[in-house]
Amino acid sequence: MQCWIKGLCSNRLVKVDRTVNNRRYEGHREIEPLWDNIEKYFVDVSSRCPYGLDQKAMYHQAVFGWLDDYTMERFLEKGYRRNGNSMYNMRCPNCSLCVPIRIRPERFVPNRNQKRVLKKNRDVVAGVAPLSMSRENLYLLEKFLCTRFPGSNSHAEGYYTGFFITSITRCFEIRYRVGEKLIGVAVVDGSMDWLNAVYFYFDPEESWRSPGVFNIQYLINFCANQKIAHLYLGYWIENLSEMDYKRHFRAHEILQGGSWKEVR
Repeated sequence: MQCWIKGLCSNRLVKVDRTVNNRRYEGHREIEPLWDNIEKYFVDVSSRCPYGLDQKAMYHQAVFGWLDDYTMERFLEKGYRRNGNSMYNMRCPNCSLCVPIRIRPERFVPNRNQKRVLKKNRDVVAGVAPLSMSRENLYLLEKFLCTRFPGSNSHAEGYYTGFFITSITRCFEIRYRVGEKLIGVAVVDGSMDWLNAVYFYFDPEESWRSPGVFNIQYLINFCANQKIAHLYLGYWIENLSEMDYKRHFRAHEILQGGSWKEVR
């Protein structure tokens, strides 16, 4: 079986033979019995809660070299996230509010508000591009961080060098423009079978567009067009306003008790 997937460093379409990829995955099934042994590479690092909750956070994390698509997918399936060259999940001692959430594109049905958001953004053009610390990107991210986290020590260059840039998987950007103006950037890891939404930043002056909602809708459509099975959206925290919009994308799946459960 064959499919078409956009090249990560250009808009050129590249033909991919999925049967070859599936045979390659078959060869990695020996990873399964060894999965528990990976735990010895992980350490627990405590920090303040990154989501502003009055809890001590605990990152269960390890640094890796290159991870093939199958291994990366196994991490995502188990609720892990990527930060630079690290894979982590949250194992906070007194909190379990961080819930991994993902979407199967073929199961998604937009609601009335999401349809309105699409109409508001009819003038937006999206393009796939390599991950870049361009002046344009850094300026927009700095503007976003100053508005979203005023008074913090967060800076655009640090986000790129410490968070976005990686050598363990393929990472690229989807840039959103109105005319020549850059209004948003999605940082995404991807393969033929999964897409991992790492981060999204946007021009605060364009908040009226609901850019976070629009970005997820674009990623869902991107996955549907490329026959990508899963879009991983990171964590969802109930009653946290900054994450509330994620639960409105239905049907979605959340990871609970070690298994993914559909929410319609």
